[in-house]
Amino acid sequence: MDLAPGTWRLATPLFLAAVPATVVALPAGLALLALGAATLWFHRDPPRPTGDGVVSPADGTVSVVRTEEGRIRVGVFMSPLSVHVNRAPLAGRIRRVERVPGAYRPAFSKDSDRNERVRLESDDWTLVLIAGWFARRIHPYVSAGDDVTPGERVGHISYGSRADVLMPPDVERDHLTVAEGDDVRAGETLARRPD
Repeated sequence: MDLAPGTWRLATPLFLAAVPATVVALPAGLALLALGAATLWFHRDPPRPTGDGVVSPADGTVSVVRTEEGRIRVGVFMSPLSVHVNRAPLAGRIRRVERVPGAYRPAFSKDSDRNERVRLESDDWTLVLIAGWFARRIHPYVSAGDDVTPGERVGHISYGSRADVLMPPDVERDHLTVAEGDDVRAGETLARRPD
């Protein structure tokens, strides 16, 4: 099983602590083992095929579809059961990577627009990785100047939250292939660009 970078750094202390904890109190040791295994599973990074057009940056449920300043935003809420490795929605050159401090509200709430986030901006699309109330570690894999391909891994959010795509200007609502409430997987098509 492939894992997001840094996963073993999070899981190893749990496994190491489980050994003496098991000697002292078996339930505590088993709980630590379960937490270590859950950490590995939570940070899994399976291969994914890539669709055509604008693809989903994450596994989860479409929680936001709205127009902002003439452009469409599609947000994908990642549950604790989702894969949390994030992918590029389109090809492009990353022009800017910006970490924006903020609150830690639940990622499915409207207040999450003020949460801590990392913005990955290209020439015609933006991917926003948003932390939630528990997820406070956003790990971008790319830097300004990097070229990315559709579906390429660009970061992960440890323990959750939301990934929003601000679509290119030529994408309109009738180009979307998803609606709020739809379940999606990273790499699946969210919208088709006009020919």
